[in-house]
Amino acid sequence: MSFGMHVVMTAIPEKGEELGSLMLEASKLVSSLKGCKLYVVQLSSSEKDAVLITEVWDSKEDHKASLSLPAIQELIGKARPLISGMVHHAGNPLGGHGI
Repeated sequence: MSFGMHVVMTAIPEKGEELGSLMLEASKLVSSLKGCKLYVVQLSSSEKDAVLITEVWDSKEDHKASLSLPAIQELIGKARPLISGMVHHAGNPLGGHGI
């Protein structure tokens, strides 16, 4: 079964665009990884400094494996000081356009 996740990252004040740029780098890194079907990064139009990330993977294990890559760990290290809050919503994708 597929694994999906929607994440809302709230950046410290005035750092939303910088955090969004780092997450776009993450998108480029994971785009060629086994199991990555979708990784979309958006800046919220209703919450200042909120970055919205939607991911779809073949499995939860594929997602977990991506987090152990050195380049991803480096990005996490750069992003962590910019994040003031984060909410994860895991799911089981049913389908839809683009996946």
